[in-house]
Amino acid sequence: MNSEQQYIELYEQVRQTIFEHAPEPMNAVRERAFEHFKAHGFPTRKVERYKYTDMQQLFAPDYGLNLKRLEMDADPYQAFRCDVPNLSTCLYMMVNDSFCNRTPAKSLLPDGVIIGSLRDYPDIVSRYYAGLAKTDEDAVTALNTMLAQDGMLVYVPRNVKVERTVQVINMLKSPHRSSSSIPYLMFSRRVLIVLEEGAEVKLLFCDHTADDAHFLTTQVIEAYVGKNATLDLYCLEETHHRNVRISNVYVDQQRDSRVRHNVITLHNGVTRNRLDLTLNGEGAECGCYGCVIADKQQHVDNNTLITHHASHCMSNELYKYVLDDKSTGAFAGRVLVVKDAQKTVSQMTNQNLTATKEARMYTQPMLEIYADDVKCAHGSTVGQLNDAAMFYMRQRGIAEKEARTLLQQAFVGEVIDHVELEPLRDRLRHLVEKRFRGELNKCEGCKLCK
Repeated sequence: MNSEQQYIELYEQVRQTIFEHAPEPMNAVRERAFEHFKAHGFPTRKVERYKYTDMQQLFAPDYGLNLKRLEMDADPYQAFRCDVPNLSTCLYMMVNDSFCNRTPAKSLLPDGVIIGSLRDYPDIVSRYYAGLAKTDEDAVTALNTMLAQDGMLVYVPRNVKVERTVQVINMLKSPHRSSSSIPYLMFSRRVLIVLEEGAEVKLLFCDHTADDAHFLTTQVIEAYVGKNATLDLYCLEETHHRNVRISNVYVDQQRDSRVRHNVITLHNGVTRNRLDLTLNGEGAECGCYGCVIADKQQHVDNNTLITHHASHCMSNELYKYVLDDKSTGAFAGRVLVVKDAQKTVSQMTNQNLTATKEARMYTQPMLEIYADDVKCAHGSTVGQLNDAAMFYMRQRGIAEKEARTLLQQAFVGEVIDHVELEPLRDRLRHLVEKRFRGELNKCEGCKLCK
């Protein structure tokens, strides 16, 4: 049986249950997504955008689904504690694939700003949901759309600026705590972001696991960024080796808008991040940055497509990997400049360190340009730590392990420097240092895992 066949049969069996536990705007596109999934199935590695990750293998296990929307007994806001000093944020939580409405942060938001469950705002959701995430173009997006029953809405009205960073904890937790075997659980998470003209918001999504279950999460984020709007979107993963995370992010930018997207993978099992970003209005700018620290047999695949549809736009990409042990990294980035997108400025850079002979890095930067008045460049490197720098530090009494850690921190620090918010930038530096020192294993004081 192909991996997709079990999901086709499952959906046909539980279709009615899914419809009963989901809002109408999500149900309205569900059958179409199912037909697309049946028609295409999971891509093989012969498909260009999936050549570095075996999707058939990832979806082969028989994962359980939370079809009846069972919630955690404990209040996650009381249970979750982070071992890093908190930012001054508006804190929200999604447990598995459900938005948790117990948050006390609503009073901190400006008037008109909405952060809540997709089921509570059908008028907004019906206008935007599944508009960017095309189910006929990607099997994971189709699967997510046909199974998702809830999600998170971020809506910022015209000319409203959200001063505080909005922090969202995505917590994966198994309800089968008494089981002697380690369960397999799958969740379909959905996020819809709508920024009207002149709006501004900073979003920090943190992925965590609360127990040792085999988790598979499909995540689809759609972000509409209006004229002269500003979106900072930071995605931080700290999960474990049994976790599979497949995230597809779709961004639409209008005239003079600004987007900063930063994805950081510190702990994981298998991670596949896809970013499709389209600059649809003149003067739009985007910065896309990624940092990967992997060891053991971890796998991280970042795949990006930035499409310049309008003139006088700018894009900048910088992804850096540090790979140890038998870990595998992949970066495939493509910049597409259409015929009328004159005066485009674009830079793509991928730099990688492999600490062992067993670590593997695959890199594929690409430019596809149909305009004749542009400034576009791309490049990639794969290497090891600089021997001269190591010798310099050893000569000054720094132990080899410490010197290696300092050089690795400096290497990925360029990505962290692109984080606009200073408290968040400091927090990420702290997390990266702990990761390189092998200290980023368990959050102190967190009661979710007990």
